[in-house]
Amino acid sequence: MIERLYLRELVTFDEVELEFDAGLVVFSGPSGAGKSVLMSAILSSFGHTTQGAATLCEVSLQKPQTLQSDLYALEDELTVKTLKKEKLRYLIEGQNISKKALHEMFAPYVQYLSVRDKSGFESDTLIKMLDISLLAKNKSFKKLVKEYSKRYKNYKMKVQELAKIKEDEAKLAELIEFATYEVEKIEKINPLVEEDEELIQVKKQLSRIDKIKASLSTAMDIFAAESAVEEVYKLLDKDASLFMDAMNQVRADFEETEHLAAELEEMDVEEILNRLSDITALQQRYGSIEEALAYKEAKKKELAGYENIAQDKSMLESFLSMEYTELSTLARQISKVRKEEAKTLEIVLERYLRTLKLPALHFVFEMKTLGENGSDMLDVKLGTSSTTTLSGGEFNRVRLALMASTISEQKGEGVLILDEIDANVSGDESIAIAQMIEKLSTVYQIFAISHQPHLSAVAQQHIVVTKAGSKSEVVVLGDEGRIAEISRIIAGENPTDEAIEFAKKLRA
Repeated sequence: MIERLYLRELVTFDEVELEFDAGLVVFSGPSGAGKSVLMSAILSSFGHTTQGAATLCEVSLQKPQTLQSDLYALEDELTVKTLKKEKLRYLIEGQNISKKALHEMFAPYVQYLSVRDKSGFESDTLIKMLDISLLAKNKSFKKLVKEYSKRYKNYKMKVQELAKIKEDEAKLAELIEFATYEVEKIEKINPLVEEDEELIQVKKQLSRIDKIKASLSTAMDIFAAESAVEEVYKLLDKDASLFMDAMNQVRADFEETEHLAAELEEMDVEEILNRLSDITALQQRYGSIEEALAYKEAKKKELAGYENIAQDKSMLESFLSMEYTELSTLARQISKVRKEEAKTLEIVLERYLRTLKLPALHFVFEMKTLGENGSDMLDVKLGTSSTTTLSGGEFNRVRLALMASTISEQKGEGVLILDEIDANVSGDESIAIAQMIEKLSTVYQIFAISHQPHLSAVAQQHIVVTKAGSKSEVVVLGDEGRIAEISRIIAGENPTDEAIEFAKKLRA
């Protein structure tokens, strides 16, 4: 509830200070006196776009119980302030706040109905209205909605997971192709640890095989002198064992070399060189044979992981298919209850709309893709016409009728601002509008600009706005002042005795 308004230098107002009552607060006064300007100051304090702004505007209000903020410290008694110097600044409890943040904070609590505003009949808004009514009185519906909301939230998350997998599928195919190529390349060579050293040694030997054979052929002559040398040792009576051992070692080495030469001659030189080239290429790419083998194993694990992703995708698609069926069943059950509630509400609304000389309202349900609210797409029609064909005044009177018919579900923390909601209506319509607004004022604090006597008569507080020359003033009216102002509304600046009597009758 808004308790106080203070402002300085707002268009034709020098200074205004008002304390407000709960319930219905009506602003009246001659055209052009500044009623809409004053209302705009209140709207601006809650982040609404308005024309003009006061140099200073302070609005004091009781904090709604459900209003919470992690960014701003909020007391039970709040002060929202706007300051205009070079630019317009917004403050809440002395803390700077952006216009957008301020509007979002108070959007659930401060509603504005203007002849220029044709919102309020969007599908989500209508569904929310039906659901609030049902949740307050239907436990099975509450349980149904809770289950659907929980499962749909999980379903939506899984849909996003699947979309991410599909988005990466082309990239995944490339990764699988690359990993497979790397593994196959290493496995085809199938390198062994230290094999490179052995191959290099063989290569060296192959490059010297002809020289080895030539030198070996010449060196064989050493054995022709072996017996002569032994004979010399005997003649000299010297020990020939060292010489004999050395010759035996030479003989063994030569035989081994002969065998090696024979093996080398049987080898495929090109094959060995190609093998060494492959091993060298692996070393250049991976660092070493050990690192190449480790890389191969890592890629194998990677491929196994890709296979798991494919399995996950398949399992996810199966889950989503089954869950969509289950959610569709829940959505149909929710829709059935909503349609029953809509028919009940249509009957209640018919009485309100009849007094407004408007045709009956009907809810039109269509099915859409599953969403957070189920599968319902909701619209309304008055008779055979869409709400888009109504004038701004007619449109808002239908909104009032809807609000009045669902008043038992309202929580009583909101502020409703009405801009000439009863303009250009007949007497009967004015009475009906006043009755609806009076009923709504039991749960809302309502600020209304009015040019009709009936709404002014039922207000808890009546404020008149006047203008003398270029300056506007506001006065909170007492009983006599209210009768005088209502008489002026009825009959003009010089009311008749009949108008005064009628004003008294309205106030009785």
